[in-house]
Amino acid sequence: MLALAALPLDVRCLTLDPGDDTPAAQVAPSIVGPYDDREALARLATQVDVLTYEFENVPVEAARFAEERVHVFPPPSALEAAQDRIAEKALFDAVGLPVPPYAAVDSLDTLDAALATIGTPAVLKTRRLGYDGKGQAVIRDAARAEDGWRSIGGVPAIVERLVPFDREVSIVAARGRDGAFACYPLVENVHHDGILRITRAPAPGVTPDLQERAEAHVHAVMDELAYVGVIAIELFQVGEELLGNEFAPRVHNTGHWTIEGAETSQFEQHVRAVCGLPLGETTLRGASAMVNLIGEVPPTDAVAAIPGAHLHLYGKAPRPGRKLGHVTVRADRSEELERSLERVRAIVERS
Repeated sequence: MLALAALPLDVRCLTLDPGDDTPAAQVAPSIVGPYDDREALARLATQVDVLTYEFENVPVEAARFAEERVHVFPPPSALEAAQDRIAEKALFDAVGLPVPPYAAVDSLDTLDAALATIGTPAVLKTRRLGYDGKGQAVIRDAARAEDGWRSIGGVPAIVERLVPFDREVSIVAARGRDGAFACYPLVENVHHDGILRITRAPAPGVTPDLQERAEAHVHAVMDELAYVGVIAIELFQVGEELLGNEFAPRVHNTGHWTIEGAETSQFEQHVRAVCGLPLGETTLRGASAMVNLIGEVPPTDAVAAIPGAHLHLYGKAPRPGRKLGHVTVRADRSEELERSLERVRAIVERS
């Protein structure tokens, strides 16, 4: 999607990926090799003007190696902060973004001590490499702490107080090389089994004050990191308060709706930012929603028959729990959006 957004801007993409059948390789030339292959990285760096990434588990050392040869945006420091949940929370603390009570744990004893302070219910998460609900365990009773510790493999972790939030929201924004800032509206996210299923944009019932505070938080995070590119911060909404959950230093699943739903998609915005072009307008084109396609792909003709629905397939082989694509739904009014969204959901849930 980044490569497709780059083409109209006369920007051409070259990718590095360990696989030879990746989605990006279908639309742009690709170098096949591990992310930490220095020969492949050097080859990539000599053929591009700027290097970016859309996957936060790229080794930080690889990004720093490339940075010695070519501009790398977002900066490797952002990648480093996003890869460690303790560093991530420390970043939020530093910029004044409230977070649930948390503690670093590296043994069952330290977990027991942390639970005595934080209380239960709590959620235990691996410090690194967790995504889509993986590497997590909910501890509802301190007496069951050992079960949670074993379920995540007994690796360094973070334990957080489980927040009784009203809903999950996220904010996607961009910062240019010149410090220019552009932000999309808060969106509402619905998860199931730890995987994002639906995003609504804008999030219903958001007050101007809540939007303003969300924008201030994401702006502060980007300034702290000297960030360039698109970023997403996932938040818990508790009443009119926002608590930081995590951030992604890249274009994000909760921003996919922008392809049809905003004047400038998050993908075009990211290309503009990292290439030093002026940021685009983030004005909405009505109301939008995004439905992830998990494990199976619905019939193309059925989706195409729904007003305002747009199918995006990634060219991935199906398997349970895998994101294979998404459907964006756009309408002029929220009532129309919900009618079309229900039709999309019915098709997706049948497939």
